[in-house]
Amino acid sequence: LPSCGNNNVARRKLRVCVATCNRADYSKLAPIMFGLKSQPELFELEVVVLGSHLIDDYGNTFRMIEQDEFDIGTKLHTIVRGEDEAAMVESVGLALVKLPDMLQRLAPDVLIVHGDRFDALALATAAALMNIRILHLEGGEVSGTIDDSIRHAISKLAHYHAVCTRSAERHLIAMCEDHSRILLAGCPSYDKLLSAHKRDDYADIIKAWLGDSVKEQDYIVALQHPVTTDIKNSIKIYELMLDALMSFNKKTLILFPNIDAGSKELVRVLRRKGVEQHPNFRAVKHVPFDQFIQLVAHAGCMVGNSSCGVREAGAFGTPVINLGTRQTGRETGENVLHVRDADTQNKIYHALELQFGKRYPCSKIYGDGNAVPRILKFLQSIDMSEPLQKTFCFPTVWECISQDIDHILEMQSALAVDLGGTNLRVAIVSMKGKLVKKYTQPNPKTFEERIEVILSMCKQAIADAVHQNCRVLGVGVSTGGRVNPKEGVVLDSTKLIREWAGVNVRTPVSSALHLPVWVDNDGNCAALAEKKFGHGKGMENFVTVITGTGIGGGIIQHGELIHGSTFCAAELGHIMVALEGPECSCGSHGCIEAFASGLALQREAKRLHDEDLLLVEGMSVSNKEQVNAADLIHAAHLGNSKAEAVLHTAGTALGVGIVNILHTVNPSLVVLSGILAKHYEGPVCQVIRQRALSSARDIRVVTSDLEEPALLGAASMVLDYATRRTY
Repeated sequence: LPSCGNNNVARRKLRVCVATCNRADYSKLAPIMFGLKSQPELFELEVVVLGSHLIDDYGNTFRMIEQDEFDIGTKLHTIVRGEDEAAMVESVGLALVKLPDMLQRLAPDVLIVHGDRFDALALATAAALMNIRILHLEGGEVSGTIDDSIRHAISKLAHYHAVCTRSAERHLIAMCEDHSRILLAGCPSYDKLLSAHKRDDYADIIKAWLGDSVKEQDYIVALQHPVTTDIKNSIKIYELMLDALMSFNKKTLILFPNIDAGSKELVRVLRRKGVEQHPNFRAVKHVPFDQFIQLVAHAGCMVGNSSCGVREAGAFGTPVINLGTRQTGRETGENVLHVRDADTQNKIYHALELQFGKRYPCSKIYGDGNAVPRILKFLQSIDMSEPLQKTFCFPTVWECISQDIDHILEMQSALAVDLGGTNLRVAIVSMKGKLVKKYTQPNPKTFEERIEVILSMCKQAIADAVHQNCRVLGVGVSTGGRVNPKEGVVLDSTKLIREWAGVNVRTPVSSALHLPVWVDNDGNCAALAEKKFGHGKGMENFVTVITGTGIGGGIIQHGELIHGSTFCAAELGHIMVALEGPECSCGSHGCIEAFASGLALQREAKRLHDEDLLLVEGMSVSNKEQVNAADLIHAAHLGNSKAEAVLHTAGTALGVGIVNILHTVNPSLVVLSGILAKHYEGPVCQVIRQRALSSARDIRVVTSDLEEPALLGAASMVLDYATRRTY
């Protein structure tokens, strides 16, 4: 075996310590723990239990860890009772006193901590100070309370990150975390959630917790925690929620709040209102997670401010009412109705009327069910010999080149869509510019049909991407016409694409596919393709000119694509090169496009054919209606002087236009792209030598090597944004 193989075989087990503080974080950590336990040849698992797991009032939830047959190596009593701000601080201090001995004894290679709890902050602080590598789960998220500060503090202490959403990944990058140490994994609990609906005994679980007479979707799950930065308002909202639930008169499973400051006051409210004796309520301290998700999945509604409502409930399409500000910043599916200013019972009651009994489409914002394999692969990739010291990636002035990560099985890729006048094409494009698979259909004539075909082709491509081992990061759309890329709107269309003006392309595609979508003009896309995959790679300033059915292009200045104030920069085909001349499609005369486009050459070919001046010996045309630019070029190559004159005029017009570009933006490179590019390279270079200023005569002119610039450019928008590059 080669030496690298021997190293892999000889590598010792990775000693991983998983620390769990409460019932909520165990639901996220348990799938990872099971994964680690299932691979004893690779990992040595140590389980540490602390926090509210060990408190009777909160259900002694460490027992469910034992029921899952995990060997709890260490139990640390770290909670100072009081459930107020001071008790939280004292609990952190107590944990910091007890943790060093445990960490020194276990000596883990990696400590896995979850989320945004004060217990987790103590764990991360201790591990960081003791030079133990930390993997933080669910960093980069925003929820709108003190939890944000704790979560971000843990992220700064952690060495590695496994995040649930692309927004969270971007937040960590914005916080200067090293992109190569961030894994977009999805939420580990979703690995179980997304298959939970297949469980057959959910009706028995409902009966066990709510009574024999309670039916599916005819009960409510309520879970409201205190907001530690606004305890007084938390108590008020809790009272109003209980009053609204009593008035709504539906069976309700209500869970006790967590141990945060203010929870003692919430429990007093619950007891003062007699909830524990009320016939419509079942008040419990803990429900095993696998049963809890069944109760949430089949509830008529979930109400409160638990992260479960804005995250896990979306996987089932369960309607949710989120009260107050505790989860304000979270990404949510359409199943969540916010009552941010929950200041009256009537508001909450009305929200219950709107939401109860509805069903929504399942949302996969927080994961696709494959988080654990990715995290285990990520752990295996950790190089224990690399320096422990964290490095922060502070942004640079221009382009920040970052490492692409591929700790997952899939190959990162994009869906590229190209809307031509005749055909509509979709392709799966890899990070390296390989067209993994391509699809083509005729471009429909109406807007509705076109969107329907785009979505159908994209859905087929997404399904095929799974079998091709590709992870689709987003959708890039290249289209003719003037485009506002910021809004994803086609402002004005070309004449070849009907019903394609004032069209929002991004919204319907993004909504249907649940992927980010970028849209730009086909000329700009050709420039982006050259920048990422072609002659423009590594170039700060260059121009791409498309020579096809029309004439277009894109301009890259200082490494960025120029759009202009009204998104019509680089309309290169409409640079005027003659005061008089053929009429252009734009309505003007003398534009480059009127002389040098494929349509212009086709027009001249038909004129010569009508005058019997096109065909020479060795040529034939079966139908004069099918005469095109290729026939004109063929005739010129066979010595037809009339055809040669047309091509000379076209090449000169294009060359003069490019000279104007050189004198305007002074690029270091001109890339000719499109089917006519190879025929124009010589004439363009000749005109530049004859007519350009001496300072611009040595500009390099090349023909593109890219076979599919529109598709590659559309893909590059996705791939560059998804890996933190700018354009």
